[in-house]
Amino acid sequence: MSSPPTTIDFIPHTEWKALAAAHRDEVQKWTEPCRARRASREKHPIFDFLFTYYPFSLGRLEQWHPGLDITLESGKADNNNTKPFQGKHYRHDAQGITLDRCILSDKEKFRIKHIHNLLALTQNRTPNFSCFGMHEWAMVYRGNDTAQGGDIRHRESAPLRLPQAEIDQVVEARPLCCSHFDAVRFFAPAALPMNKLQPSLELRHEFEQPACLHSNMDLYKWASKCMPWVGSDLLWRCFQLALTARELDMRASAYDLTEYGYAPIKVETPEGREQYEYLQHKISAQAKPLRQELIDSLSKLLCSSPK
Repeated sequence: MSSPPTTIDFIPHTEWKALAAAHRDEVQKWTEPCRARRASREKHPIFDFLFTYYPFSLGRLEQWHPGLDITLESGKADNNNTKPFQGKHYRHDAQGITLDRCILSDKEKFRIKHIHNLLALTQNRTPNFSCFGMHEWAMVYRGNDTAQGGDIRHRESAPLRLPQAEIDQVVEARPLCCSHFDAVRFFAPAALPMNKLQPSLELRHEFEQPACLHSNMDLYKWASKCMPWVGSDLLWRCFQLALTARELDMRASAYDLTEYGYAPIKVETPEGREQYEYLQHKISAQAKPLRQELIDSLSKLLCSSPK
C-alpha cells in the first residue's frame, strides 16, 4: 500500500483518490473474507478476533483518512452526487478539505488525553517478558469452570490440543503474571487468585507494560478510537501488528490451530517458552515506534486544539 506524503501538506485530488483506492484495496483483502465468513457462519480464531473484539467496523477500516495537517484538494462530487469527507471533523473551504481541530469536542479531548496518558506510561515502563502467554491457558483452566456456567471462548472454532487435566497442570505449574486487564477479566474464576497481579479497568494505566502482547495488540484499538485524527496509514500499520500479535497469542495457547495451518508454540516446554519470548521481543520492538508515533500525533492534536 502506498503511504501518504510526509513532506508536504497538500495532496492534489487525483493523488489522494489514488491513495484512498489503494488503501481500500489492501484492507479489503482482510475485510471481504471476514464478510464471507460471517455470511456462511464460519469463524477464524485469529483473523476474526480483530473484527469482533475491537469495535471498529469493516467499513470504517476501509475508509481512508489523511490525518492531521494534510489538506486535500477538493474535487467534484461522486456518482451519488455526494462530496467526500462529509464527517463532522472535516472543514471544507477554498483551500480544500482539512481536519478541523476546532471541532474536537470536550468528550473527545477527554478520551484522547486518557489514551495519550496510557500510551505514554506504557512506553516508559520496564518491559516484562516472563508471562509466556499463560493468559490464554488461564482462560480455559478447569474447563473454564463449566460446571459454574463458564465456557471456553474459542470452542466453536478450534479444539484444545491437550487434555483438560494436562492444561490444568501447566497452569498450576507456571507462575501467572498477566498485567493486562482485558486479558485477566476472561480468566477462569479459579485462575484469578493465582495471578500475581490484579489489574482493573480503573488501574489499567498502572499495570500496562510494553512487552505485553495485548498492550501491543491494543495499539490498533487506541488508534481506531482516535480516528480520523491519527490517519489511516498509522491505523493500518497498527492493525498489521495486531494480526502478528494475535497469531502468536493463539499459537502459544492451549488450542489446536493445525486445521488453519498454524503450528503450536508449546509454551509448556522450555523450548516453546524460548521461542515465545523471542517472538514477543520482536513484536515489542515493532510496537515501540508505532506507540511513539501515536503519542506524538495525539500530543500535537492536544497541544494545538482550542482549550
